[in-house]
Amino acid sequence: MSPRGWKHWPSPAEFVFPASPAVAATTSTAQPLAAPRLSIVVLPFANLSSDPDQQYFADGITDDLMTDLSRISHTLVISRNTAFTYRNKPVDTKEIGRELGVRYVLEGSVRRLGNKVRVNAQLIDAETDSHLWAEQFDGDMGDLFALQNEIATRIAVALDMELVGAEAARRTDNPDAREYLLRGRAAYWKQQSREQQDETVALFERALALDPGSVEAQSELAAMLANRAMNGWSDSPEADVARAEGLVTKALAASPRSALAHYARSAVLGFQGRCDEAIPEYEAVLAPGDRNWVYVNALRLLARCKLLAGSFEEVIPLCQESIRLSPRDPIIIIPLQQIGTVYLLQSRVDDAILWFEKARSAAPGQPFAYGYLAAAYALKGDTERAAVALARARSLIGDGRFSSIARLTAVGYAGNRSWGVPKVQALFEATYFAGLRKAGVPEE
Repeated sequence: MSPRGWKHWPSPAEFVFPASPAVAATTSTAQPLAAPRLSIVVLPFANLSSDPDQQYFADGITDDLMTDLSRISHTLVISRNTAFTYRNKPVDTKEIGRELGVRYVLEGSVRRLGNKVRVNAQLIDAETDSHLWAEQFDGDMGDLFALQNEIATRIAVALDMELVGAEAARRTDNPDAREYLLRGRAAYWKQQSREQQDETVALFERALALDPGSVEAQSELAAMLANRAMNGWSDSPEADVARAEGLVTKALAASPRSALAHYARSAVLGFQGRCDEAIPEYEAVLAPGDRNWVYVNALRLLARCKLLAGSFEEVIPLCQESIRLSPRDPIIIIPLQQIGTVYLLQSRVDDAILWFEKARSAAPGQPFAYGYLAAAYALKGDTERAAVALARARSLIGDGRFSSIARLTAVGYAGNRSWGVPKVQALFEATYFAGLRKAGVPEE
């Protein structure tokens, strides 16, 4: 991610310059401006309510979206003054794309239904006029400003992933560093697995090789190396994290205010069990209020550090906000599982099982929810289901951590070599490890 407030402007190669007068005389038609990658216009949201006063609410959502989308790395967003000239005009997305030189058009509407507000939004490929994404949002009229902010944020977070996925699918013959960054981001949002994380790391490696000074490539690769190590999917986790630390140091030296670089550093610190240092790094990512995938991931990882610090009262609200902002997130398993963990540590076993089962349903190919379910089922006395869950966890994990209590203890919570401060360690021992012993995990 580029430093806050920067925009991507097309390189000279991305422009089609006007022909000289001599050339123009022999040319029948002018060439259109080539649309840059991740270029979008947010058309004014239509007010479909009978109340004309709702127009300010629709305009507020449009303004907030323009601001949030402009903060996404390398994204070009058409200005408000230009976008609002299309208000109340028939929408021809192909024509708008040609006129403004953008690849994507976002349009939407607002309708009041009693005390409720319904907002519809849809993303359109301006080159093909095909719909790429559509969503509907409902909210209460109580606090319109808060509702406006929430809806705009949810749309921006979803579009961050949708736009990256759409651009990553547009393959070129000679991909540059930016294309490999987009491909890596798209790979990251697939169902998580060892193969998926290896693929993501390889794509970010290609981006860095093409542009060794790229803060974004350094930060993305560092975060993924740390993430792969946390998940137990690295053949050499210490070497990966040592390299990630070096990349983060370079990124922050070049761009001290980069939210993505701070996010990567916090991921490294989290793996190293240095949550007291990671927490202010995550808070630095959240402070600017940039609503994108980094913001949502930072909420989850901050929740993990708060859990290990024993601040349970802060964990669930952070997880709930990440779920609310990105309810269809491919890695929603993380906050679901964290909520379950808090309940397990509080010996609220039935509540823990409910959330662990939600996590399992969200990502049936992930091993960790099965491990927690094995412990929770055993604590409840359901040894049959505990044995099934444990067998599934063992079959899915690549590092054998569920082979013994000693092995699991050495790995730490979420692979970060720690089970928290002493009081949290004691709670894990009394619940999670006690349950796994009942499920059949040996000491050694």
